[in-house]
Amino acid sequence: MDHLRDIPPDRPVLIAGPTASGKSALALAIAEAGGGVVVNADALQVFQGWPVLTAQPGPADQARAPHRLYGHVPYDADYSVGHWLRDVAPLLTGARPIIVGGTGLYFTALTEGLAQIPPTPPETRAEADALPHDALLDGLDEATRAQIDTRNRARVQRAWEVLQATGRPLAAWQAETPAPLLPLEHATPILIEADKTWLEGRIIRRFDHMLAHGALDEARAMQPHWNPALLSSKAIGARELIAHLDGRMTLDEVREAAIIATRQYAKRQRTWFRARMKGWRVLGGAALADLP
Repeated sequence: MDHLRDIPPDRPVLIAGPTASGKSALALAIAEAGGGVVVNADALQVFQGWPVLTAQPGPADQARAPHRLYGHVPYDADYSVGHWLRDVAPLLTGARPIIVGGTGLYFTALTEGLAQIPPTPPETRAEADALPHDALLDGLDEATRAQIDTRNRARVQRAWEVLQATGRPLAAWQAETPAPLLPLEHATPILIEADKTWLEGRIIRRFDHMLAHGALDEARAMQPHWNPALLSSKAIGARELIAHLDGRMTLDEVREAAIIATRQYAKRQRTWFRARMKGWRVLGGAALADLP
């Protein structure tokens, strides 16, 4: 691939892009061409339980280059961007890290820093879980509302919990953000900009591949432990596959719902990337046509 030739072999590489855009294949190609360790920056791929449904690299890919932070967290554990930063910090030295994923907040925290906010008490989390989205949003200050995606329940709830637990708005904590672990200028940041039609075709093919290669078996294994409140249960298609096993959805309905949800997620990702990753090198999806 011609566009890999000008990537310095001695600098960390960051690869962000919407789901199903070929990020993992690009990271693996870079690792094989110039060396390095592929490091996960996807908030759902950290969990055990759903490796197929979250598109974690399989054994064949992991045999071609070292991979880290994939499926290393129990399915029923809590995990945040702060956890990820602590996990990724020791991987920034030694072999070149090639950090790849679709969770924009992880990249922002890595390259811009993360506010040191105290953990949320369980009782505050439980109270937030029971409140509707609009009630959480109404409880936020204007400065914080202006800084977060107010349509994202997880982001709104996090901000509400911070305010309730600490008595300070999330925006105030963020104003005291420490220096980043990896400033953007010390890395080679690549943003995959995917054409909507091209990406939609990949989304459909990928979910069909998941169904053909074990996603339903994963759901059967996870069904006895199913808890929709768990972070790992947010894997797109998990809720629908459990509903199918419970006799509440046909497999065709599962497929349609999961593809629609993935398309919507990709749209939210593109919106984040356009707003927050203006200094990144843009790589069109067509440039990845020769990758799987």
